[in-house]
Amino acid sequence: MELFISFVLLALGFVMLVKGADFFVDGASSIAGGLGIPQLVIGLTVVAMGTSAPEAAVSLTAAIKGNADITLGNIVGSNILNVLIILGLTAVIAPIAVTKTAARVDLPFMAVITLLLLLLGADGTVGLIDGIILSAVFVLYLTYLFITAKKGKIADNTNVKKHKLWQSALKTLIGLALIIFGSDFAVDAATAIAKTFGMSERFIGLTIVALGTSLPELFTSVSAARKGNADIAVGNIIGSNIFNILLIAGISSLVYPLPFVIEKNMIDALVALAAVVLLYGFALVKGHRLGRVAGATMLVCF
Repeated sequence: MELFISFVLLALGFVMLVKGADFFVDGASSIAGGLGIPQLVIGLTVVAMGTSAPEAAVSLTAAIKGNADITLGNIVGSNILNVLIILGLTAVIAPIAVTKTAARVDLPFMAVITLLLLLLGADGTVGLIDGIILSAVFVLYLTYLFITAKKGKIADNTNVKKHKLWQSALKTLIGLALIIFGSDFAVDAATAIAKTFGMSERFIGLTIVALGTSLPELFTSVSAARKGNADIAVGNIIGSNIFNILLIAGISSLVYPLPFVIEKNMIDALVALAAVVLLYGFALVKGHRLGRVAGATMLVCF
């Protein structure tokens, strides 16, 4: 009976994620259109922060409880999964364009901050000073985004439905709530199912929980791509990865020093960096477009 309930909750979680992603993308797109804010900026900020909520909750809770050794693994592992699995799967389902701004600025910046995290952790710990540096870089990046958007240097060629601001905001909030609670349901149910079949907690943590916390990014990006809002699909992943490294790792290390295990975290960070380079290469070679071949290649690489 408990196994049956777990399967029901798993299905419910996926339904909530699908509907939540639809609501969230529609609401965010409408807000962007109504306020004249480019889709890319919305994807890099509001959508990215919203869909990173599960990673933020896991990482900050771990740091507060003193279990900081899992924080960096969760952050870097999610970043690898975001690029190779989520963008890869999104491109296979609905080929997406990468804007010139994302290719020239945001992707290289994501590579730079991944390298920065690697360098800051080279002494074995990402501590207080490192956290201040990461948080400061995040504030500078946000400032750059809004200044650039205000000057109109970020193009936005996506047509979106425009609603009243309060309706769009309500739809975005409802979508975000469905995404977060749906993710919780899916992760908890999948974990219960895995335990029932005798899988180890370590295996569960490295697979189901890691994928579960990235489900919001997956459903939001696929939904955005299918609706033709490619800037949100790509911006969501880039923004989520930037958010994970600069803000989540930054704040977590302010709460509690994060152990950086050279044998493990160094390899993870290098793989995350390689994933960004691969994505950047496909964006340039294919004329700023991720097609099905690129998506399938990223899935195989994962």
